[in-house]
Amino acid sequence: MAVNYGVLKGTVTGHLRNADDDHYQILVHAGTTVFRIASNVKSSAPHAPSTVLFEERDTLPDTLTSGLAALTPGFTKLPSTPGGLSIDYVRGGLVDTKAMTPVPADATGTTNDLKDKLESAVVAAMSMEGSIIYAFGSRWGPEENKPDQYFKFVPGNGVHDIHMNQGNSGQYAQDNGAYQDGALMIAYADNTWRAFFFAFQSQTFDTDDQGNPIA
Repeated sequence: MAVNYGVLKGTVTGHLRNADDDHYQILVHAGTTVFRIASNVKSSAPHAPSTVLFEERDTLPDTLTSGLAALTPGFTKLPSTPGGLSIDYVRGGLVDTKAMTPVPADATGTTNDLKDKLESAVVAAMSMEGSIIYAFGSRWGPEENKPDQYFKFVPGNGVHDIHMNQGNSGQYAQDNGAYQDGALMIAYADNTWRAFFFAFQSQTFDTDDQGNPIA
């Protein structure tokens, strides 16, 4: 299992829509530490019309929201076990995998992505003081003496794999595991929420207790 799993809690201070075709980049301050969230918005795999599934929710269980609120700002490493904050799309009951839909196509029929949805959520968080973002995924860094690739802060530091991290085959099978799935959640200062859950169509929801595909 190659996922350094946990959740980042912080305040959105910037974003980049088009810096990376496959990701939406979000700048986050958590106390004195700066992070970049790299949230997948499409797959690099050459499949059509879309290789990303997503679900968006505006309500979350009270046990989850209260647990998130109790976290200190920064990255908190989470155990990949049930009963805590760790997310599992297959076993946890938080995500309705049957309700996940492909990223919609635009009027021309070409593949659209999630940048519009994420941008609207992020911009709203930036404009509403007191809003908090939570990113479940895998941490990288700190990369001493190496500026961030996009926002140029030093040291480079962030969270990626903001998607389901099980049911992979091929080169990504090493990332499989239970209770280590990614997600993006924003708690707005007006007590509303927006939560995003992502998976790739190349992944399967039929997994064993180690997160590996069941033949």
